[in-house]
Amino acid sequence: MNWKRDLTLLFGVLLLCLCGASWGAAGKVTYIVGTLSVHKIDGTMKILSQKSEVEAGDLLTTEKDSYAQINFTDGSQATLRPNSRFKIEGYRFNKEEPKSDNLFFRLLKGGLRTITGLIGKRGNMDAYKIGTKTATLGIRGSSGDTLECTEGCEGATSTSDRLAPGTYHATYTGSYQMCTQRGCIIVGPGQFGYARDENTMPVLLPDDPGFNFGEMPFSLGISGAAEGGGPGDNECLMQ
Repeated sequence: MNWKRDLTLLFGVLLLCLCGASWGAAGKVTYIVGTLSVHKIDGTMKILSQKSEVEAGDLLTTEKDSYAQINFTDGSQATLRPNSRFKIEGYRFNKEEPKSDNLFFRLLKGGLRTITGLIGKRGNMDAYKIGTKTATLGIRGSSGDTLECTEGCEGATSTSDRLAPGTYHATYTGSYQMCTQRGCIIVGPGQFGYARDENTMPVLLPDDPGFNFGEMPFSLGISGAAEGGGPGDNECLMQ
């Protein structure tokens, strides 16, 4: 009967290996101004600090007047604006397996600045996506800003409380494909896209609706280096 015990042990080892591959750190917090918290899939919550790790399944929240930058293992970056909620729905990156790349962020509220890394530049060009309540953004070697204001985005920028409900996007480099159930548009460099709701075709806007690009307290650069300091490395666990 030992073969049953051995088979059970082998299954357990394989399960642990798979879990480790799926739930390892996706990235690290590199800069914080104010307060950034995370709601883990096991129900616990933490206040994060500089150098804290994040993983797939994490729901991140910034408070009033708070900004946070996260660098991911593929070289991509995400910067959260104040009063924002952001979930890492899926993340898979193996330098040796481009075809298995997968990154899906969901911006639930507020603002997010992004720049792509290797995911979205190699293998499956549709592997990098940002979802909001009204639209999905496909990214191809790009950098840009997104505002999710479907239920209001007061505090994300100094003027975002004046925006009509919907999702807004600005492209810096490359291109973003902005899609709803009615269709897609390409938002190129220097352009602004807007999706009122999931049943309305996205449109290009004539100028900046209220991103206020200069309000970030640090720069989101190719190297990921942020100017200025940051809090210590301690994390506080909240039950």
